[in-house]
Amino acid sequence: MAAEGLTRHLDDLPLTVLPLPPVRGVQGYGWDTTREHLGQVARAATVKREWFYSEPPPLPNRRPVPQDWIALNRLMEEKYKPSNSGPMPHEIFRAWNAAFVGNPCGQTYFSQAPKLFIFDPPFGERLPPFRYLPNATTPRGLVTNEFGWRGPPVEYSKPERTIRIVFVGASTTAGSPDWPFALPEAVGHWLTIWAAEQHPTVRVEVMSAARESLHSTSIEAVVRQEVAPVRPDLVIYYEGGNQFEIQKLVPDMPAGLSPPRSTVTGAAGWLRSMSRYSALSRRLESLVGLVGLSEGTRELAKPSYELVWPKDVDEFDPDLGNPNLPVNLSTIQRDLDRMRADLAEVGGELAVSSFIWMVKDGMIVDPIRNRNLWEFLNLQYYPFRYKDIERLAAFQNRVLAKYAAVHGLPFLKVAENMPLDPDLFADALHDNFHGMRMQAWVMLQQIVPLIEKRLASGVWPKPAPAMGKHHPAFEAKPREMTIDCHGPMRTSGSQ
Repeated sequence: MAAEGLTRHLDDLPLTVLPLPPVRGVQGYGWDTTREHLGQVARAATVKREWFYSEPPPLPNRRPVPQDWIALNRLMEEKYKPSNSGPMPHEIFRAWNAAFVGNPCGQTYFSQAPKLFIFDPPFGERLPPFRYLPNATTPRGLVTNEFGWRGPPVEYSKPERTIRIVFVGASTTAGSPDWPFALPEAVGHWLTIWAAEQHPTVRVEVMSAARESLHSTSIEAVVRQEVAPVRPDLVIYYEGGNQFEIQKLVPDMPAGLSPPRSTVTGAAGWLRSMSRYSALSRRLESLVGLVGLSEGTRELAKPSYELVWPKDVDEFDPDLGNPNLPVNLSTIQRDLDRMRADLAEVGGELAVSSFIWMVKDGMIVDPIRNRNLWEFLNLQYYPFRYKDIERLAAFQNRVLAKYAAVHGLPFLKVAENMPLDPDLFADALHDNFHGMRMQAWVMLQQIVPLIEKRLASGVWPKPAPAMGKHHPAFEAKPREMTIDCHGPMRTSGSQ
């Protein structure tokens, strides 16, 4: 017990028997293999390699977590079970769209929450379903600014000689809340260094309106309601996981299939189970994976099924106007069309990025060292084969690239240039912390030439537009609603 307590203290973990949070040295941060791959990423001519090791300064708007939030988070952790249909603990600390929530007692999900923070959407729309709370530091470590966007403080009015870039997307862009910074902040930090050296009279300002779980239609609502009013010069769209419905291409999937309960058995399986509660077991499990005592494992055997490709879709030169494009790409294109229109009205430009899937046919993954990646592909995406996921991911990027080319948009080749090292990924979609820094570096190399081209042509920086002092979408602050499905609802003032 003394050793367990000491290990928890050294690892900065709670002295409780509740399931432990993700480990910074393992799942959350990963093993840092970026040095092995840094030379593989072609650098823009004016970018210096040593910048990669420079990180954004600590957020000046990080503040102590309110005590009542700590208590609420503890309450949610104690009652939450992965099998229930209620909100996860961190989802309580969101500002939920009042039009999306409606009557919380009429929905199983919201009725199980003790309280909600809610906001009134500016146009009465149900999307996006939530925002982050403004000017907040949550129990999971998420730090937000005046807009409720992750990152440092921002000004609504755009300063003179400023290039304003905004990232939009879902969790793969927003990043894990316990990280000290996310991908857009890393890109912004390096662009600040670059501008100081190459164009000292120009300021590059990078913001992030990304948040987890969003699909393209919600992202369009974010762009129209929240992003367009800040008059961005460039908006970067990075998403490709939340509408990736491969099951629609397998109409005759055998019934009654279920994945194995565990992919790791014996002593390794015991370690995996115990590491949810024991810091000592967690360290031992990490060591086993690190020194290679666990063997890399091939893909689990999958049942036979037929992936039926739409007959009228050319896989290698798709017709963008075809309404039957797989993995919801017809819907995604319509939403991208709306985003382009949203931004054109304020003189902004949309850039599209290819999306990374950490999957290759025949790849070998260590089920302990990279267990989240292994379980994501073999359990969460069971019974789909690696080769079919890889095939659809390549098709998705083919469509996104063609869409950008047809509409004259910048296209960031992120998937094509990101090192596919399992140690850089938390699962097949999400980078770990070190992988996020590598992805940001890959993006930087393509954003810098784009900025240089716009500067050379005189398109950027644009004259600062006349803007008010406050963002119109965020003037009304979120308010608290106490959920009591056996009595009257109560709301309090702004958060």
